[in-house]
Amino acid sequence: MAGKLNMNVVFVGHVDHGKSTSVGRLLYDSGVVPEQELKKLKDEAAKHGKVGFEFAFVMDHLKEERERGVTIDLSYRKLMTKKYQITIIDAPGHKDFVKNMITGASQADCAILVLSAKDGVQPQTQEHVFLCRTMGVGQMAVLINKMDTVEFDEKKYLQVKEDIIKLLKSAGYNTEKINFIAASAYLGDNIAKKSDKMKWYNGPTLLEQFDLFEEPKKQTELPLRMPLQEVYTITGIGTVPVGKIETGRMKPGDKVIILPAREGKGIAGEIKSIEMHHENLTEAIAGDNVGVNIRGVGKQDIARGDVICAADKPATIAAEFTAQIAVIAHPTVIAKGYTPVFHIHTAQVPCQFIELQKKIDPKTGQVSQENPDFLKNGDVAIVKIKPLRPLVIEKQSVNPHMARFAIRDAGATVAAGICIDLVEKKLV
Repeated sequence: MAGKLNMNVVFVGHVDHGKSTSVGRLLYDSGVVPEQELKKLKDEAAKHGKVGFEFAFVMDHLKEERERGVTIDLSYRKLMTKKYQITIIDAPGHKDFVKNMITGASQADCAILVLSAKDGVQPQTQEHVFLCRTMGVGQMAVLINKMDTVEFDEKKYLQVKEDIIKLLKSAGYNTEKINFIAASAYLGDNIAKKSDKMKWYNGPTLLEQFDLFEEPKKQTELPLRMPLQEVYTITGIGTVPVGKIETGRMKPGDKVIILPAREGKGIAGEIKSIEMHHENLTEAIAGDNVGVNIRGVGKQDIARGDVICAADKPATIAAEFTAQIAVIAHPTVIAKGYTPVFHIHTAQVPCQFIELQKKIDPKTGQVSQENPDFLKNGDVAIVKIKPLRPLVIEKQSVNPHMARFAIRDAGATVAAGICIDLVEKKLV
């Protein structure tokens, strides 16, 4: 650990644009994946009729992922750079698994957006850019991959770069601060080593890019909040919830409360041990992805979407909340009574629109219409929402990391927003 700062970087982008291959090649070229492991993966890929997928298999562990050749779940690997200890989160690009991508983005400090030089901007490229923005991923780099499929042509690179810049700007990113890396992950060009096939490109390699990201500000001054990603049972240890500490710090011996566990009543416990990348920690802070063992808490008590909070400063459970939302891609319109699924940190909870209060002009921030009947794509509005199950959410002014959400319906992200006010549901 040698005092290097931990940084979480999520790889996002459209299905088949080479996210898993980029990560696999990077880990192989930087020595994390040894030669014999790659040879095994090569044989495995051939067995599934997926020749050329060996680098992707470094991250795609599930049998179904290997058979279908698509990433389904999130996977994590550690990579040491000169400056950081990087936790790489490989997120799925396939539209059926966007909810896993949202969880990945909610845990990330930075993102690498991967897109194919041949196919350019695709529907999931667009959805992932907006979701990264919503989930608070402020820093991004773009990997224009598969340059070998366009003969390493600079014109093609510039054309894709121009298209992606338009999209990034529309989502509110400052493209002056974004690097666009020309690469071929499968051949290893500009991944960990500079390519000799693109003399015209003088930017960083993917490996160099990690150290160009600014140090993420660790929100340690806010109270402890750790949304649970998964809950495991580990022999000899017991129940181990895993997730990213969004804010605050955690030490063995700390008293915690897990919310809204057990139908919104909360469950108290004490931190017994904390582990990151199989090493025991004496303290974990905001930004760390950790597994913890909690005294007094069993597997049946807690689930993904629950949040570990400081016992003396618990998070709020909302009876209802007011939010500012932006409608991204709804097939028709959003009206009062609409009940989609809200993705907030790692929780997925159906919520109902109970009031459309006002529409806002996104350019000026002024109110453009009071009490609209409906909202359509491109609208920004203030709305009142009622969760149909206990939900931990906080106001943006209290803890922005626990206030953002994405709204999904019928397999697509329809809107995104942030909680600006709430009515607290009292613990019984």
